[in-house]
Parts: sequence; structure tokens; C-alpha cells
Amino acid sequence: MKARAKPSPYLVGIAVVILLAGCDESVKQTAKVHPPAPAPAPARAERTVPLPILVREPVPFLTTEPRPGIHSLIEKVEAAYEAGQRDYQAGKIDQARQDFDHAVELILSSGFSVDADPALEKLFDTIAETVHTDELEASKEASYEGEDTTGEESDSGEQAPIEEIASMELPSAPMPGLEAKAEQELMSVPHDLPLTLNDSVLSYLSFFQTPKGRLIVENGLRRAGRYREMIRRVLREEGVPLDLIYLAQAESAFQPLAVSRAGARGLWQFMPWRGKEYDLERNFWIDDRSDPEKSTRAAARHLRDLYQMFGDWYLVMAGYNSGPLNVMRAIERTGYADFWELHRRNTLPKETKNYVPIILALTLVAKQPARYGIQVVPEAPPKVDRVKLGHSIDLRLVSDAIGVDVQTVHMLNPVLLRTITPNDPDFELCVPVGMGDRLLKEIAGVPSAKWTSWRLHRVEGGETLATIARQFHVTPASITAANELNSHDRLDAGAKLVIPANPASTKLVRYRVQRGDTLEGIADRFAVTVAELKRWNHLRDNHAPRGARLKIYPGGMAQPRSSDSMPKRASEAKLRPASAHNTHQQPRDK
Repeated sequence: MKARAKPSPYLVGIAVVILLAGCDESVKQTAKVHPPAPAPAPARAERTVPLPILVREPVPFLTTEPRPGIHSLIEKVEAAYEAGQRDYQAGKIDQARQDFDHAVELILSSGFSVDADPALEKLFDTIAETVHTDELEASKEASYEGEDTTGEESDSGEQAPIEEIASMELPSAPMPGLEAKAEQELMSVPHDLPLTLNDSVLSYLSFFQTPKGRLIVENGLRRAGRYREMIRRVLREEGVPLDLIYLAQAESAFQPLAVSRAGARGLWQFMPWRGKEYDLERNFWIDDRSDPEKSTRAAARHLRDLYQMFGDWYLVMAGYNSGPLNVMRAIERTGYADFWELHRRNTLPKETKNYVPIILALTLVAKQPARYGIQVVPEAPPKVDRVKLGHSIDLRLVSDAIGVDVQTVHMLNPVLLRTITPNDPDFELCVPVGMGDRLLKEIAGVPSAKWTSWRLHRVEGGETLATIARQFHVTPASITAANELNSHDRLDAGAKLVIPANPASTKLVRYRVQRGDTLEGIADRFAVTVAELKRWNHLRDNHAPRGARLKIYPGGMAQPRSSDSMPKRASEAKLRPASAHNTHQQPRDK
């Protein structure tokens, strides 16, 4: 595991700015962070279990009286911000973020509160908005255009449940007896997060009693069996509440291939740029956001970082959903570090207002489903063998070798974006437990350089060389040569044949160069060399022209290689069995 990325300095910085933000006696922040200002009594009083909502103690406000030097500070902050804008426009994304971070750090180190001067406050909001917008743009998927790709692209995934829940029409009133059930559970169920019952939570609790709502809960609880043990272990190791597992249930229903309309992916619905902050690799071949264990560890660390900012798990959930900047700005505008106060004042995005009640309602149902009439048999954690092949392989060849359909193989390896594994000697392919040795044995007769194109076939009764050749779009002569057969040899049912299929790996991909791309980065993404990129595209230097459409042969296998003579046999690959509890498992704003 790489050393995890620290939260961006501007996020930590803004959190401190908010905590230290001052105001004069005429503005609304005089009410301070805690307790909230009196508000009209809600239709139903909130009830919270003995574990309290963690709210920051009030902190002394700094004077807002302008001090000498504030105009100089504004000039320096503006200069840093403008430098960030120039770097961003030039495609220097990392440098731009450093410039924006520096702008915030200048405010921090000055001793001035954000609202000490209207110009400084406006500049702060501008920086925050710019950073948020730029990060969203930077998270857009790179486009892969072309005639074909190396290996078919994997299933695009299921709709993220959190989006489905948010789009549903809620019942107009709580179902009879539901409130009493929930109140009984609040007083008896073990928990390590605060649980609150109010009108908002009851609305979603009622929704989860409807047919559509029950189906979402049941699907999540069924899949939870595959990952519950692993998720709780990781949450425990990272020192965060175990009840945070219910975020994953709401976000993805424990479906590693869940994808949102905004491009968030995996159990924890990470956006690409947020995943990158926490060392979730993403390239042409794999996306670690779909790796259950790696993404769970990243989510735990992100949630822990958010708690260090807010000190309140409800604000953490809100920040996880819409980004810490949105929550920080809501707190700054109102002076209240309390989710329900921000909820009442409509200072958070609508989706985020609903997000925390959804999590709380789902937590109540998931902890004691029988209380709400839900009976589900959880799926068992998958038991797998991990095989380190040391070479790319097509999942269809794996399927041929072990007799398991491609979809099942892919579900055991959700990190894969394509039907071909990366050409990474350290990549471990997961297959059903007990089938690792069989895989190695079955592919031993196929040259490793052909693992991405050749196939295996079991002869069925009545099949001939001609019918098999037509099925795989090859010639009977090529099958005869690959298997050292004579043209008159009889094919017995059950016999295994090597099929020298046409190499899909020579198919061309066209990639449009994005802002911030380098030839080194593009080469790494497609498992080729910079020299190959330059040769295929007639480039004279190492500059990647923005907007250019590069010709790429992923894996670099379009060029003839001497490796066709079987440089690495299956006997050289390594098999590492997984224990009964060692499965293949290792973010909107997330």
C-alpha cells in the first residue's frame, strides 16, 4: 500500500479559517457555532439516542476590525489566485492547485478572519468556487475514440442506488406503527454513530417500507454478506466507526460496478480525482475504485480526514456527499456547525440535505431488518485463488480453461475495465477457489504472447474442424497446425483444442489528448512506451499536443515480437491460494 495522500491543504486551511472566522456584533454569526439559534418547533420533535451528535464547542471570535496590512494581504492572495488560473489554463493542474493552496495559506497565516474585509471574503468565495469547479472538470473521463479497443470494455455497471433513492417520490405520511418501531430500536440497537429520528428520517424510513424501497434494501443486505466482514475489518483498522458501512449500502448496495451519472464508481462511489487523492489507481486497464478492499480503505481514510475537519459525523456525511467546501461555506454563512440547523436553513444542496436522513433511515432498517418485515439471506464471501500470471490474459481464455463464464470471472475481478488483464507482472487474477492450478495447467499449451488472442475449445459431439473454424473465424488449417493434427484425424467429444484466433490486440485505439496529458502518462495508461507513441504518430519530441488524436496499439502488441516462441510458459506463473477469509477484495464529490 502506498503512503496515503494527505488531504489537500486548501481543505484543511479553509476548515481552520471557518473555525476562527469572526464577525462584529451586528452580523448573524454572533449566535456562535453552538448551540443553534431558536427555531420554530418542528412538526415532530427530534429524538436522538444516548450517543450524542458531536458538535464543536464555541470558539472565541476574532475581532473584525480591519488591521493595517489587509490590503497588502488581498493583493498577495489575488496574485496567488491569478497564478493558479494561468497555470490551470496552461494545463498545469498540479501547479495550479499548489497556487490555490498558497492563496488559502496566506489568509491562514495573516491572522485576519475571512469576513474581516468584504473584498477578502469575496476573494475567499471565488477561490473556493474555482477550486470546486476545476476539480469537477478535471474529473471528467478521458475519451477513447477509435475503431476498436484491446479487449471489449467491461459492463458499464449498475445505477448507483443513492441516485435511485433520491429520485423516488416519498410517502406523504409515515406508515402506521413505524414511528413506534423506530423509537424502540433507537433505545436498544448497538451503534457507534449517532442515530436521530425526525420527520426527514421517518420519510425515508417509510420509503424503505414501499415495494421499491424494500427491493433496494434487500439487494443491499443480500450483497452485504460478500463484503461485510472485510469492510468492518478495514474500518476497524483505520479507527473509524463501523456503522459507516451503511454509507456503502446507500451509495452502491455493495455493488463494486455501480456507477453514478456524474462518474462516481464502486462500493463507495469515488469520483476519479478524489480516488486519486487516496491512491486509487485508474488507467486504461483497471480502476481501483471498483476494488472493494482498496476503495474501502480509501473511503475510511477520507472519512477520517473529514472528521478531523468537522468533529461531527453528520457533517462528515454531508461533506462526503457534496464535498467539504460546500459544508464549510454553509457553516461560514450561518455560523452553525450543526447539520440539522444547516438542514433547516436550506444552506446545503438538496441532495446533501436528503443524504444524511437516507443514511440514518437505511441504518435503522439494516441493523434490524426483521423489525421492518424484511428477511434476506446474505451472500457468502467469495473464496478465491489468486494467480500471478506475469502476462496479460483474456478473460475469455480464462473462462475456456476453468469452465466458468466470463461474467463470473469478471465479478471476482471488478477492478478490470476490460476483458484483458493489464500487462503487469504483479497483477493477481482471482479465480474460484481450487481452480488456480487448473488454470495454469489448461493454458500451458498456449504461448503466453498469445494469451490475449488465442482460445481453448472443448469438442462437442458432431463438431468438425470446419464448424469449429467457422465459430472462431479462423481456418481449419490453422487449428490443425496449432494442435499438431493431421487433417484426417478424428475429433473426439471432450477433446481440448487450442484455437489460434485472430489477435484482437492489434486493434487500433484513437485517444484525444486532454489538458494536462503527457506522453509519459499516456504511455503508462495504455501499457506502451513513449518511443512507440512517437513512432506511431510521427512525433519529433516528447510534447503531447492538446486536442490531437493519437493512434495507439494498447499493450504495444501491434508490432511483431520474437515472444511468439513462448518466452514465458504457464509453468512459470505463480499461484497463491486465498484463505477462507482472504477474498479478492482489498465515490459526486467522493
